[in-house]
Amino acid sequence: MNAKSDVDANGSCGEMGTILDYLKEYGDYTLEEKAFSEVDSLALSQFAYLKFDGMVPAAGEKLPPVSLAYLAQHEKYDDLYGDERYRKDNTALFDGLYNSKRFRNLKIGNYVNQIDLDTETQFSAVTFLLPDGVSYVAYRGTDETIVGWKEDMNLAFSEPVPGQCMAVEYLNYAAACIEGAFYMGGHSKGGNLAVYAAMNCEENVRQRIITIFDHDGPGFRPEVKAAGAYDEIADRIRKTVPRSSLVGMLLYTDGVYEVVGSRTIGLAQHNPYTWLVKEDRFQIEEELYAGRKFLDEALNQWILSLDQNKMHTFVDTFYQIVLASETDNLIDFTANWFQSIHKIGTALKGLDQQTGKMMIQIMKSLFNIASLNAKERMRSRSEQQREKFDEGIRQLEQMFKKS
Repeated sequence: MNAKSDVDANGSCGEMGTILDYLKEYGDYTLEEKAFSEVDSLALSQFAYLKFDGMVPAAGEKLPPVSLAYLAQHEKYDDLYGDERYRKDNTALFDGLYNSKRFRNLKIGNYVNQIDLDTETQFSAVTFLLPDGVSYVAYRGTDETIVGWKEDMNLAFSEPVPGQCMAVEYLNYAAACIEGAFYMGGHSKGGNLAVYAAMNCEENVRQRIITIFDHDGPGFRPEVKAAGAYDEIADRIRKTVPRSSLVGMLLYTDGVYEVVGSRTIGLAQHNPYTWLVKEDRFQIEEELYAGRKFLDEALNQWILSLDQNKMHTFVDTFYQIVLASETDNLIDFTANWFQSIHKIGTALKGLDQQTGKMMIQIMKSLFNIASLNAKERMRSRSEQQREKFDEGIRQLEQMFKKS
């Protein structure tokens, strides 16, 4: 594989790449020659993030699906890469799919992209018709932006959020437009929507699902799973998470998952382009980082102890805390939050003791995630950040006690 040499947790080296390297190395294998895999699913889940507006037929338009060649020649081709942060990688992904025998004849249709700021909902889904005649229903996820994170957190409520209801409607509609069995999945929130749709769709649709790929998507409260046909699909869910997973382990208190290696650390591991591929499969690790797993379990236990009113307070307050740090994404928040410590302290005022303490614990957790597995050359810098962080936490605790 055209890959870089990475060092694993035990210090051994191996030739590993990413989904982009995978497409270069294995793109000449057709789906008949090499079966569809979880790596293919991650590539298509990331492809679903592209902005197909005005290029791919919308659901309900009754227009034929379009090809990659059609998109490559479209006058609005450059609009596919509206997210500038991932323009380089997303362009490489499009090229990798387009230049591969494996996906060259992929067709795309039934595109939906709806945004409702009032309900904090961003829903997008698309159907990929694979060259071997099987389809893949893909749900777009969120990224590390603060608004996207809050939308992920909204999934922790007992009542379904609008996006989940829309996911069910979309699956029933898309399934009526395609023939035979199909795959479905998504990354981040998209993984949650895929599982939710599968356990709440029409029974005849559910029976046609081959595999549900959940790539680091949040889980569900027990009562949400109990209300749907989760047990009927549990053995068809393929859940994958990176070693420092936060989003993917949110409310995932039971069930099987695989841990994938990443070429980066902390919250940045949520990015699919950092996931490691060895040969034609993910680089599977034994388990989440021990510290991360402990923090995930503690957070889930606390969230499940809250009633709906307290849960809303938790999500809304933490959203205000992150906004107070004057950053627009969680990665910058972990590094720079103490620069706005007084504004964060103000956001904490008025909370009950239990919620306030948990907010501080969550900030500790976010910093710890970003610090795990730091390179040796960054150790001194990490220690300096730790000193600033600890001092900031002491200030917040004092401010909270006085409020």
